[in-house]
Amino acid sequence: MSTNGRKPKRLVADRRYPKSPGPKAAGKGQAKPAPKRKPARKPARKPARQRRGPIGLITALVRWILRLVWRVTLSATVVVALIIGAAVWYVHSTLPEASAQVDGRARGSVTLLDRRGEVFALRGDQFGGVVTADSVSPHLKNAVVATEDRRFYRHFGVSPRGIAGAIRINLSEGRSALSGHGGSTITQQTAKLLCLGTVFDPEEWDSEADYIADCRRSSLARKAKEAIYAMAMEAKYSKNEILSIYLNRAYMGGGAYGAEAAAQRYFSKPAAALNPAEAAMIAGLLTAPTRLAPTSNLKRSQDRAATVLRLMHEQGYLSEAEMTRYQNQPATLSEAAGGLKGGYFADWVMQSGPEFFTRDTTEDVVIATTFDPRLQAATAAAVDKVFSEKVREGSEAEVAVVVMTADGAVRAMVGGRDTDATGLFNRASQAVRQTGSAFKPFVYATALELGHSPLDTVVDEPFCMNIPGSGQWCPENYTRNYKGRVTLTDALKHSLNIPAVKVSESVGRDLVMRVARDFGIVRDLHDTPAMALGTSEATLIEMTGAYAGILNGGSSVTPYGLRELRLRGDNDALMGAGGGIGERVIRPGAAAQLTWMMEKVVSEGSGRRARLGERPAAGKTGTSQEARDAWFVGFTADYVAGVWMGYDDNTPLTGVTGGGLPAEIWGEVMTRVHEGLPVRPLPMEAPARPVAAPEPRQQAPQPAPQVDDRGRERVREGVLQQVLRDILGGN
Repeated sequence: MSTNGRKPKRLVADRRYPKSPGPKAAGKGQAKPAPKRKPARKPARKPARQRRGPIGLITALVRWILRLVWRVTLSATVVVALIIGAAVWYVHSTLPEASAQVDGRARGSVTLLDRRGEVFALRGDQFGGVVTADSVSPHLKNAVVATEDRRFYRHFGVSPRGIAGAIRINLSEGRSALSGHGGSTITQQTAKLLCLGTVFDPEEWDSEADYIADCRRSSLARKAKEAIYAMAMEAKYSKNEILSIYLNRAYMGGGAYGAEAAAQRYFSKPAAALNPAEAAMIAGLLTAPTRLAPTSNLKRSQDRAATVLRLMHEQGYLSEAEMTRYQNQPATLSEAAGGLKGGYFADWVMQSGPEFFTRDTTEDVVIATTFDPRLQAATAAAVDKVFSEKVREGSEAEVAVVVMTADGAVRAMVGGRDTDATGLFNRASQAVRQTGSAFKPFVYATALELGHSPLDTVVDEPFCMNIPGSGQWCPENYTRNYKGRVTLTDALKHSLNIPAVKVSESVGRDLVMRVARDFGIVRDLHDTPAMALGTSEATLIEMTGAYAGILNGGSSVTPYGLRELRLRGDNDALMGAGGGIGERVIRPGAAAQLTWMMEKVVSEGSGRRARLGERPAAGKTGTSQEARDAWFVGFTADYVAGVWMGYDDNTPLTGVTGGGLPAEIWGEVMTRVHEGLPVRPLPMEAPARPVAAPEPRQQAPQPAPQVDDRGRERVREGVLQQVLRDILGGN
């Protein structure tokens, strides 16, 4: 191929972009740069060919259903949110100010003071005063949050995470979702304490207990209402206000409502002064206040407090060193809290006092009582000693003891083997038992009032009576032996049954009944010849009060424990003593002679095991039918005491009579009670001359003609006067 002699051109690609003009080419006549080419447009993607057939139809249907579910769910969520919002707004509008929510007690408190003015028992709902989350010890605030609701300051009243965790735990432990752990926040617990704003109405609930049970019940509907109320509280109150309401309303055991009452109850200090160990103990009570109260079981309460201290450390409220320190040095009860005693006595005062100021009071009441802590401790120690040394192990025999002065002021009371219990059956004031031979002093008191002498005689011999409607009745002595002619003193001293029946029938059973009633045996007395042997019933406190009437010279006595009742903060008393010495029953001379006879029971007769050494004492044993009850009641110049032993189910005692263990317990009690007291003589009078006692006819006993007419007329006149007072309503 010819090239015409020219050199061939280089084969190069065309310049894609024009060469940038140099500085010289910027002048006039410079060629315009070629316009930039637009990048080629990508062809549009062709729409995918629609799937046809069953798979396409199913896919479309699923997409439609999902869109529908999403729309319905979104709509339902909006509707539910609007409903909840409206409910929260409504509840919010009904909530009072936080300051009005702090004291939620349905009852007031009752503080009982001993004879020296010191607190010895608390009853009712104790409230120490209003505290706030800022005024209490920060350790208590931290302990409550760490234990009850660690996310308290971060949630809006309800904790979904807490609820989910609680449901998981409940189901894993085999319970229903709502049983056991509740996952409730402090706000929800406060809502429950407020009973969702429902106030106790006695016309709607049978009792306060039913009201509280209704407030505490768990159901899905109740939980929903609780959540709404909690959210309304979060909107109305600050977090500290909610925590303040909780710290004031929560029950913390021992009758204490609120942190201040609990701090004073257990540690005798204000809630602002609690250290971490004390704060942890109080916070630990919130899960089970009655069971974990340190007054019920200190060790269990300390163990729970150790767990609370660990939680406080885990959440940064305490260092590890602080946690270890307070776990090794747990909180203990203050001396005043540990010294609260006299449970049976306090219960008796609460039962015997006016109901509207004791059991059902809505006010805070202070009651000054006759209680003597020293005598109570002595009585309890004596009972414990005798039972530990003299009663066989496993025995379920019970005991009751009452100590009082001659005017009926009760100083100590034990109502059972658990010598300082609270809220249990009180055998000293509630057990109505057959008195047995402890009734016989009233038979002889009637004879002495009618002019008989302790040295008058009566024949102890086999004896029978024809009782209309019942036939022949033949009483026997306990020993089934007979002593022949004996003085009234010997008959009482050896607790002989035949002479007691003869004297009772001779002086007049109606007069014996009247004397016994006037001395305080207020139960129905059996109007039969067997009444003289103590077939009627009485409580121990009634019997002890009746014997106090003998000691004080023959005047009736109403046992009492309440000296003065007033409202807290008031100086004026609303009421005074609830008992004391009443009307005269027998002459002082007759009472002094009866005391002389009863002294022989202790020094020479069936009550020798109750002797107090050089200190004179008088008393009487008593054993009921089939030995179901054993009594010893007696007195010194200073105190009167009664002891009862028996089984709650009336099982007969084995080898126990009134002159046995009851007399020993009485002697041990009175020995301790009189420690440090000078020996004083009994107010007794020895008889001047012996006079033959009347003898009733066996078949139809009649009052003997030898009875002092003046004495009989005096008693008859008293009966007539009382009948007239009952009819006419006089005083």
